Amino acid sequence: MIALGCDHGGYALMQEVKKHLEERGLEYKDYGCYSEESVDYPVYAKKAANAVASGECERGILICGTGIGISIAANKVKGIRAALCHDCFSAQATREHNNANMLAMGARVIGPGLALKIVDIFLDTPFSNDERHVRRIQMIEE
Repeated sequence: MIALGCDHGGYALMQEVKKHLEERGLEYKDYGCYSEESVDYPVYAKKAANAVASGECERGILICGTGIGISIAANKVKGIRAALCHDCFSAQATREHNNANMLAMGARVIGPGLALKIVDIFLDTPFSNDERHVRRIQMIEE
């Protein structure tokens, strides 16, 4: 299960992501927002992040205008490693090296074509389990 969260700036792109996940046959839980009416991104970041941190959802995808605010808010939740990615290499590397459990993107930064490629890479790339990466993640979690 994938937790989804966005603000008004990310709403339209999140609709594209949801359609893409459905086409892939992947289940998700939408924690909002539910329109383009102005809202506060920390509310939705925390809802989705809490679902991932609790184990209710395996991973999460967050979208706001830049991806910055929503990723900062999500990373305040213990156990969350939200990575802001606007390119395919970063999405792959953050999964392999950081075992990121949430992806953040900025709808005003990238378009839907690239965003969906990033989503696929993030969801399909496994953590490397290399000792050095495990050690570094443990240091982050302390």
